[in-house]
Amino acid sequence: MPVNKCRVCGNGFFKEPLLRYGNMPGAAQFLPDSSSLKKDRRVKLKVCQCSGCGLVQLGNDPVPYYKEVIRACGFSKEMKAFRSRQFRAFIQNFSLTKKKVIEIGCGRGEYLALIEQLGVEAYGLEYSRKAVAQCVKDGLKVSKGFVTSRNFKLKHAPFDAFFILNFLEHLPEPNSAIMGICNNLTDGAVGLVEVPNFDMILRKKLFSEFISDHLLYFTKDTLAGTLRLNGFEILGCSRICDDYIISAAVKKRGRPDLSSFYKSQAELKNEINKYIRRFRDKNVAIWGAGHQALAVISLADLAGRIKYVIDSATFKQGRYTPATHVPIFSPEALKSEPPEAIIVIAGSYSDEVAGIIRREFGRGMNVSILRDFGLEIM
Repeated sequence: MPVNKCRVCGNGFFKEPLLRYGNMPGAAQFLPDSSSLKKDRRVKLKVCQCSGCGLVQLGNDPVPYYKEVIRACGFSKEMKAFRSRQFRAFIQNFSLTKKKVIEIGCGRGEYLALIEQLGVEAYGLEYSRKAVAQCVKDGLKVSKGFVTSRNFKLKHAPFDAFFILNFLEHLPEPNSAIMGICNNLTDGAVGLVEVPNFDMILRKKLFSEFISDHLLYFTKDTLAGTLRLNGFEILGCSRICDDYIISAAVKKRGRPDLSSFYKSQAELKNEINKYIRRFRDKNVAIWGAGHQALAVISLADLAGRIKYVIDSATFKQGRYTPATHVPIFSPEALKSEPPEAIIVIAGSYSDEVAGIIRREFGRGMNVSILRDFGLEIM
């Protein structure tokens, strides 16, 4: 079925395709022999661009064998030497010796065999049954499979690092694959993601680079955006192999530890309530009906303990704080119904507000300001 929206961000394509090519090969692998020439079909390629993230991609279906990795470059001595140096540097840079790593889409183990020699516990995932059999025959730890969703479970997971090399551009559902990989990694795991460099294709006008096998055409920006969208930070992004390949080192994005926020909340609640107890019951007001003040009133359980809330914004006056239902008055209430003390919770305006209180409502009023470190009594 024709594709009409981005495979990564889900936005629609621009109305007009960038290019339309007819009379194109239907595939770049499994070439026809003399007996199958009559069955060979030409295809029309539609090169589109996402109107949202800008990723260039084909509006075509994937080739039937898109789950398999087929590498002719595995036979190149020069490429083997380059990959050995590259993998060794990656493993050393990220202290991966004796750690578990996996290559997603390992083909016949051309690169996995090199990785295994570098002191790591190397695994591979490949969809082609024949390729898996060859890997196993060669003594490599490879499973048959394909990452189909974010919930996909890899054998021997979690892994400390992963490689996906010139495979991502073939995938019709890249988000599922990348997030599926991410969810099988340890916290802080790293990876090496490589795709053909569309920036170079543009610069050199290589129209011949468009082929049915490659659905996605990444620039450095769109590759980085895709990886960030699916759980990774970009540690570095370079161009290799005579500028033909974008090579991105990535790290699994961690979750921020916010557990200390509960302690901060409890400490502030205790401090505010201790301050309020210095005065008569319900005779302390709060200046500020902004989001920070509303949150503090709720989280410190101040409903029923404060007199009212003051705010100079007229559209807030005469209303109530959400959830806690404390009435909100204009600053004039400080004259008609003066409290003994007022807590200013007005963010960057707090010092200005404290000055207004002192200047217009008397210096005898007890004033404190909520700072990031707690209450500051003025």
